[in-house]
Amino acid sequence: MISIESYFSELSKNQAQQFEKLPSLYRFWNEQINVISRKDMENFNERHVLHSLGIAKVISFKKDTQVLDVGTGGGFPGIPLAILFPEVHFTLVDSIGKKIKVVKEISNELGLQNISAHHLRAEDVQGKYHFIVSRAVTQMPEFIGWVSSKIEKKSAHDLKNGILYLKGGDLKEELSSVKQKHRIYSLSDYFEEPFFETKKVVHVELN
Repeated sequence: MISIESYFSELSKNQAQQFEKLPSLYRFWNEQINVISRKDMENFNERHVLHSLGIAKVISFKKDTQVLDVGTGGGFPGIPLAILFPEVHFTLVDSIGKKIKVVKEISNELGLQNISAHHLRAEDVQGKYHFIVSRAVTQMPEFIGWVSSKIEKKSAHDLKNGILYLKGGDLKEELSSVKQKHRIYSLSDYFEEPFFETKKVVHVELN
């Protein structure tokens, strides 16, 4: 199994242990409540953990940043990012309650103090956030409509507040109708595994 530390070498002992626990925790909970395809469990670190951490190759969140993970499913990208950035607060939401149950159980088992998880649709989320992250829950124009009102106006990073979206394939047509300033980052620039050849992080400015 791919080592997270081979790409993120400055992990604390606690962070390394939390990442090491993830596969067995998800294997256990996936047998109770199916949140990941059985096939993907064989490539768990690559397809779920490292893929989520692709966002951390694009930005290093500063202390006290507020991040909203929309359509988190079993906790991706929110849980791996919360391990990597313990001084950042992550709010994870999903419209399916049993998936949020898994997120809460795994967060508790890992001792993550910087996650709150809620059974909510994106449109019903309250509050303002510096960044909104997600793994391709819908087409980008529709996603912008869901979340554009939830962005904090004041930026604290070089990367402007907005969306950080994990997406695969050819994005030209999908992004052609996006009027907001955006940029595509190829994860193959950061990770060498073939899985990442078509995977991207899309940043859309919304502040």
